[in-house]
Amino acid sequence: MHPLRVNITLNNPTQLDVELSCEPGQMLALVGPSGSGKSTTLRCIAGLQKPSSGVIEGGGQCWFDSQQRLALSPQQRRVGIVFQDYALFPHLNVADNVRLALDSHMDASVVEQLLVQVHLSGLASRYPAQLSGGQQQRVALARALARNPNVLLLDEPFSAVDKVTRRKLYLELHALRQQLAMPVILVTHDLDEAAMLADQMCVIHQGITLQQGTIDEVMQRPKNLSVARQVDVRNLFEGTLVQTDNAYKLRWHNHLFELVQAPLSARACIEAEVYWTIAPAKILLHQQRRPSKGDQENAVNAVVDQMITMRGIATLLVTVEGSLGQQLQLDVPEHVLHRNQITLGQTIGVSLLAQAIHIMPRTA
Repeated sequence: MHPLRVNITLNNPTQLDVELSCEPGQMLALVGPSGSGKSTTLRCIAGLQKPSSGVIEGGGQCWFDSQQRLALSPQQRRVGIVFQDYALFPHLNVADNVRLALDSHMDASVVEQLLVQVHLSGLASRYPAQLSGGQQQRVALARALARNPNVLLLDEPFSAVDKVTRRKLYLELHALRQQLAMPVILVTHDLDEAAMLADQMCVIHQGITLQQGTIDEVMQRPKNLSVARQVDVRNLFEGTLVQTDNAYKLRWHNHLFELVQAPLSARACIEAEVYWTIAPAKILLHQQRRPSKGDQENAVNAVVDQMITMRGIATLLVTVEGSLGQQLQLDVPEHVLHRNQITLGQTIGVSLLAQAIHIMPRTA
């Protein structure tokens, strides 16, 4: 299998300026708000819509090149696509819906193999109206795979099913991915879904690619404020980058935090106003009996304002002393909360690890 490379613009009717790539065997989550251009990007990759300019490469060949006036048809691109509404033919049964995508020379037994692969054994003779939403999604996926595609495109495939079914489909897709060698593009507006399923994330906003990288890179080290807002960063603040004793530090109200390394864009200007963030899971709760005193742990005291526990993880909203009332969110395992006997209104100690603090320039 070969990677997928996309660098395109579209001027009408939707404005697009998108650049992304996906390696064989990887899943790239394309995220952004409704109307940001995610589905349009998929349509351009599949050949269902023609970009104004740019290049699309997949399957080891060039599918679109505006300068060479090259635009292969959808049939020539060998793209498998699962639409948001599944687009099954209601007058055809499951087997016939899948069979439509097979090449004429392929053995009909492939249909049964695909149905087994997507957990639809014994349902070949049923019609779409007789299937649940999750089963219809599996049929659409089997049909997409029947093309033996060079690229698999998933356009919000879980949006039409209930939450319980969705989680089951997540597990099935994760297991199926281990068998797939082609690049997979997943369009979603659900950040948790993207983090759970994908290897990389590409953030699109108003038709423009803002950042692509691993899940941790994008969600914990966003490129700028625009990306941070799109991925719903929970701890986002303003501060000042300063230099003391040949080291860069972050001044935040009455606190001066150690940094492992200041970003190059911020180093150009000492006393620079910056944005900064830290992931809630990267803030460490001090044990009540043994407070931490590490040199680079940026220890602060805070008052617990709110606590909520979900599936074994407790999220605390705390007001930091010496911060003019600003609040941090931190995530800790529920058993840690109970072991330390944390209660509302209690003053606790936490550490903002230097290597977890991420700096972003104010100019971006």
